[in-house]
Amino acid sequence: MSRLNEITDNPGATKNRMRVGRGVGSGKGKTCGRGVKGQKSRGGVSINGFEGGQMPIHMRAPKRGFNSLNRARYAEVNLYRLQKAIDAGKIDTKKDVDEAALVAAGLVRRVRDGVRLLAQGDLKTKVKLVVTGATAAAISAVEKAGGSVTVTKPVVAAEATA
Repeated sequence: MSRLNEITDNPGATKNRMRVGRGVGSGKGKTCGRGVKGQKSRGGVSINGFEGGQMPIHMRAPKRGFNSLNRARYAEVNLYRLQKAIDAGKIDTKKDVDEAALVAAGLVRRVRDGVRLLAQGDLKTKVKLVVTGATAAAISAVEKAGGSVTVTKPVVAAEATA
């Protein structure tokens, strides 16, 4: 058993940093690998994306669409993940499965503006779900398995703060 004062890295695990500007014989002396003269040879310069006064490409490229800052962001749950959690015993199908139950089961990290049920995979167990949103295919798949989906009204951010 090794002691704390005897612990070392494996050989070759760490490398000494290149010390520049320590003489011509070091291989990185004089200009320190920066070339000769000019703005980029000096310290304190950050000019990523700068094109010498020409309009940079990220500003020339066309911008498309619109992303609303206060759009609803849903946590998404697919049917196959729901079935996997039921098989593992993380979800009790005798009770209504709501958003809090999905968080407790680890299917959703945080509810955000609600939970939306998606239809990827298939569901074999009868379950009663209460979620903020669901696709038509997901609802039909749950009903085909003998369960039901109740879609509640999403909480709008403006209402939540009031």
